[in-house]
Amino acid sequence: SPASPTPSRPSTATPGPTPPPPGPAFPQQQQQPLTWMATIGPDREYFMAMMQRSGPEAAGLNLPAYSPEQQRTLTGNQVTIGRRRHSTGDTPDIDLSVPPEDPGVSHQHAVLVQQPDGTWAVVDQNSTNGTTVNGSEDPIQPFVPVPLQDGDRVHVGAWTTITIRRG
Repeated sequence: SPASPTPSRPSTATPGPTPPPPGPAFPQQQQQPLTWMATIGPDREYFMAMMQRSGPEAAGLNLPAYSPEQQRTLTGNQVTIGRRRHSTGDTPDIDLSVPPEDPGVSHQHAVLVQQPDGTWAVVDQNSTNGTTVNGSEDPIQPFVPVPLQDGDRVHVGAWTTITIRRG
């Protein structure tokens, strides 16, 4: 069988440009957003700091001896944080009414809101005891989104810390 003809090249042509490295240099479509995870659990340091700042009503609180951390993938446009309201059955995405229930968490305490660039911010929902970030003593302003970075810690209630990590 005859060999297939190869296209002839003029001998004066310079070799073509070297192919670009694999993967587009300028992707045309948006890259898949990174997955963000929240780790929720009791935080002894935060609890001790809260106790020092709190009045006598906090004296009866004890950090739970054992509470497994919860892991949750942040999905959708917002993730609500709070405690289930038994009267209405409203359950937040991150429900802190499961044992050991954190009594310092409001029913609608805070919301994690996805930002246009795929990162997340925390918004306090005018909660009774406030929301702090990264061990700050001053609660964030209600209804004002506070952008979060990879590894930031959101503190709610008497002992709960939610650590945000980019996956």
